[in-house]
Amino acid sequence: MGILFPDTKAGLFILYSEFFFYGNAASETLVLQVANDIATYWNEPEYFLHGVLLRFLIKGHYAPQLQPQEVWYNTNPACNYYRIEEYCNLDISFTDGLGSNTGYFKLDNLLHTGSTAAHEYGHSLGLDHPGELDIRSDLPAHFAPNHGPAQTLSPPPGIMYPRGTLVDAYYQYAPDVPAGQKGGTLNPAYRRVSYTDIASLRLERFRPSANSPAVIGEFTSLWHEAHLPPPLQA
Repeated sequence: MGILFPDTKAGLFILYSEFFFYGNAASETLVLQVANDIATYWNEPEYFLHGVLLRFLIKGHYAPQLQPQEVWYNTNPACNYYRIEEYCNLDISFTDGLGSNTGYFKLDNLLHTGSTAAHEYGHSLGLDHPGELDIRSDLPAHFAPNHGPAQTLSPPPGIMYPRGTLVDAYYQYAPDVPAGQKGGTLNPAYRRVSYTDIASLRLERFRPSANSPAVIGEFTSLWHEAHLPPPLQA
């Protein structure tokens, strides 16, 4: 979730979001990393909105003392709240819905690749997973950059493709594994925000002003307790 407004002095459109991170695995260092990851991925395509460069401005806050009431009753559409824990009972990070301002990060996902936070940010702005999850091209199965005469590689998978997507071998966890087998699916480290991803937000429908910013997303305002692993069986 965020707010969209023009910065006339800088000659930019700004999509501004703040993230408040709580939970046992959150830390000041991790918060700064995650905020930077989101901004880096989403600013890479250099998208122009109404002829003006769009920049994503992301601020992260380490909030170990955050209380549920602050999440439930927040009225600032720029604010997003995510718990970070080592364990998640879904075994994957998630946002509470499309256009949501709350969710839950599994620590390992964040440490593996910055694309996880950028992916969940896409959900918070209203983007879903693509409908087609087999995006393999006709390129040779074991082709990689700087190998072979063609010097050609299919574009990286877009940021909203989920884990499990079938991709060209180069973009798999293990390039030599047959597609669909363990290791033969999308390595999320290769995901990138594309021009098409940003265009899918349909920001052109908004004509915000400095005094009347556009709200992107909706309030879900859900507080998450830490998930607990199942008890060990005797």
